[in-house]
Amino acid sequence: MDKQGGGGRFLVLGAAILWGTTGTAQALAPLAATPLAVGTVRLLIGGIVLCLVAWWRGTFAQRGRWPWGTVAWGAGTIATYQLAFFAGVARTGVAVGTMVAIGSAPVLAGLLDWLVWGIRPSWHWTMATGLAIVGCAFLVGFGESVHVDTVGVLLALGAGGSYAVYALATKRLLACQPADAVTAVLFGGGALLLSPLLLTEDISWVATGQGMAVALHLGVLATAVSYMLFARGLQAVSTATAVTLSLAEPLTATSLGIFLLGEHLTTNSTIGILLLFAGLSWLTLTPTVDSPQT
Repeated sequence: MDKQGGGGRFLVLGAAILWGTTGTAQALAPLAATPLAVGTVRLLIGGIVLCLVAWWRGTFAQRGRWPWGTVAWGAGTIATYQLAFFAGVARTGVAVGTMVAIGSAPVLAGLLDWLVWGIRPSWHWTMATGLAIVGCAFLVGFGESVHVDTVGVLLALGAGGSYAVYALATKRLLACQPADAVTAVLFGGGALLLSPLLLTEDISWVATGQGMAVALHLGVLATAVSYMLFARGLQAVSTATAVTLSLAEPLTATSLGIFLLGEHLTTNSTIGILLLFAGLSWLTLTPTVDSPQT
């Protein structure tokens, strides 16, 4: 395995592991904390921290002009992911909504890599992604007792597409700007787009000790640190590989739910964990060269 690509994959995995803590953190939040309010506060704190880090390190002034069109649709997809995912899950349920969103993202990212960069999906990426997606299906209990709502499924697809497009926008911006600055600008923009929701959502829970701890964890670790890792990793691997490796998020979330929240480990969960772990391990450890093309 090439050193640069291998290092990039482990950075993306680290980011996904941090993302996987968000469900547990939300479960530990005060009862007044709605999913939409949590998502908005998370983006706001994360965006502020990322901007402060980029300013402190001087990365905003290191290179030339920004392609603001790419910045606009990159920041927009960060905001639309939050809205589309929560709305999709609300309409069609957690199992179907989560599976459609996280399962569609790697496939869409692979198509975007092919269409934009001309990078044809390799057979090992296809097999590893297939294993990981099937594992996710078992992990979320797909097929046990589900309600399929057409609009909800379309919204979840929109969330998966938003994440894939965000990764593509980041990849483009990394060609002309430092990773810290790219992440800060995109998340700062996403936070600004969602900030009007702070006027309609109850965020009084943030003023409590428990609420503040949850908000800081989500904003600093699960957003600022994780997306800095993701951007650095994306410099060395393809968009498709990065998005597939992000499926370590539900694996982490399930593991934390079992070991910290006392959730029951079902047969489906066990199969899902094994398949997902196999797919991610295959993709991470296979000695191939990811195109760092931007």
